[in-house]
Amino acid sequence: MSAKKTALTVLVPALLVPSMLMAPAHAAPSPPADGKGGTTKAPQAAAPPASMSTVGGTLLGQPGIQVNLLPGAPALPTSLTGKSWIVADAESGEVLAANNAHWRLPPASTMKMLFADTLLPGLPKDQVHKVTDKDMDGVGPGSSLVGVKEDHEYSVHDLWLGVFLRSGNDAVHVLSAMNGGIEKTVKDMQAHAEELQALDTHVVSPDGYDAPDQVSSAYDLTLIARSGLQKQDFREYCGTAEAKFPGRQEPGKPREYFEIQNTNRLMTGAGGISPYKGIAGVKNGNTTMAGATFTGAAQQGARKLLVTVMNPGSGGANSVYEETAALFDWGFAAAGKVKPVGELVPPKSADTSPHGSPAQSHDHDPSAAGGDASGGIGTALGVAGGVVALMAGGAFVVNRRWSRGRRGRGEDLV
Repeated sequence: MSAKKTALTVLVPALLVPSMLMAPAHAAPSPPADGKGGTTKAPQAAAPPASMSTVGGTLLGQPGIQVNLLPGAPALPTSLTGKSWIVADAESGEVLAANNAHWRLPPASTMKMLFADTLLPGLPKDQVHKVTDKDMDGVGPGSSLVGVKEDHEYSVHDLWLGVFLRSGNDAVHVLSAMNGGIEKTVKDMQAHAEELQALDTHVVSPDGYDAPDQVSSAYDLTLIARSGLQKQDFREYCGTAEAKFPGRQEPGKPREYFEIQNTNRLMTGAGGISPYKGIAGVKNGNTTMAGATFTGAAQQGARKLLVTVMNPGSGGANSVYEETAALFDWGFAAAGKVKPVGELVPPKSADTSPHGSPAQSHDHDPSAAGGDASGGIGTALGVAGGVVALMAGGAFVVNRRWSRGRRGRGEDLV
């Protein structure tokens, strides 16, 4: 049976009213009420290790804030409470500032970035799958769901919308089944993390659901996001604000569809957060163990930044977005006024010798994504008069710019 192609809204013609948008979903049960109208915080982890991985530079392996401000550089925001965060140039890979960059912490649904970067290339988007009961085995209680139903058919395209927009663990499990099962998918993801040199990452569940020993780091999540953003489908899905998802499927009747909206509040403006100008994705998460996590990509002018924040220690549901926005503001203002404290390393297989050239594919060709040779067409989001108009997240093109003559892992870049 052929699949009816799902409508995907990357360029949203309609105006979105923030108060009508849904709050972010969670990959695990929400923390219990604290009796004061809020929720209890996730259990606090111990202090960061005295020394951590030095992948990307020696300073990145040291605990605490690492930044080298040059004359005229703006000071870092003073309200940051994230246990770990990083600000990096998406194109050059330069790390502009970081805090406990390699602290291994639970990632929550930001792990889905690695899931997508691993599986997207191998699953044709028009492939159709009829969901079985077995496909849904192991979806954890309290999981965020997009609404996949057994005995219903979905295209791979539909399922990726469910993963990126609603953080649907049900969609993750179905795609994992199509990839040969959860165990194989976890192994594939771990192998891909190692290829990317995301060596802080240990995969236990493909959806980011809380599990003992499932960890990543702000550095790794940023590295993974940068890899994903070099794939056109990844850019389009993570930059999609709203779409139609297949609903009930009854014989002799047209398939029903319902609206789904992205849980990235910096994109949609849900929850009272102001949409961030230039936002282009990528993924948020929130579980009991991890607290709130978020990796974002944004572009202003020719500058493209990646920011990851893990487990803010204060504020409410919006704190991870507020701190991400503050770091974006700082990063755009600090461009050219800081000395990098490290870099995002290339994949192991990348040819970065002085006489070599980076691997190329149609996924990295700017013309394939409608961009120009400079790497993109402006900002992904504009705000005027309090009304949000979303533009194509697929326009955020990251050109591969691996540094020539690789430094050894752990060399101090300062």
